[in-house]
Amino acid sequence: MKNKTLVLMALCIAINMGLGQIASSLKLPIFLDSIGTILAALLMGPWVGMATGLFTNLIWGLLTGPIAAAFAPVAMVIGLVAGFTARRGMFRSLPMVVVSGVVMTIFVTIVATPIRTYLFGGVTGSGADFFVAYMNAVGQNLLKSVAITVIGSNLVDKVVSCLIGWMLVRRLPERIRSLFPLADEAV
Repeated sequence: MKNKTLVLMALCIAINMGLGQIASSLKLPIFLDSIGTILAALLMGPWVGMATGLFTNLIWGLLTGPIAAAFAPVAMVIGLVAGFTARRGMFRSLPMVVVSGVVMTIFVTIVATPIRTYLFGGVTGSGADFFVAYMNAVGQNLLKSVAITVIGSNLVDKVVSCLIGWMLVRRLPERIRSLFPLADEAV
């Protein structure tokens, strides 16, 4: 890997962990921990996005506990989906960025629901736990409660994260964007 890739990944991992820790500390029902992963994918492609997501969650898991590490496959999917949707031109307009967030939510739900349900019994310490508990209390089974909660919280989170990543890339100075040839293709 080139030095610029490693520097970008380190910066994006710090963004993920910083914003994710703030959201977690405030018990927000969204996560904000994938903006850096999306940014890396937009600037360097799906494989760098995937690696950024993976390393974010592994490092975060070492520092804070196993929950973050268990969701490493989810972070990897976010990087892949962001990179591949960008290659398809889905980060070139506001409506398509929103669609990218929806597509990402679908893939995240498929990967995250079994992890949250079977590894953690639906409870991960996030602000979304309230919704799982509520749905379970009103008679939904755990898997359905988790799936609906994952869809709801991730739909907002991934659309917001895609919008922020898109705006950051669009606002990068030209001299910085020129270092990342995929940036102009992506946005």
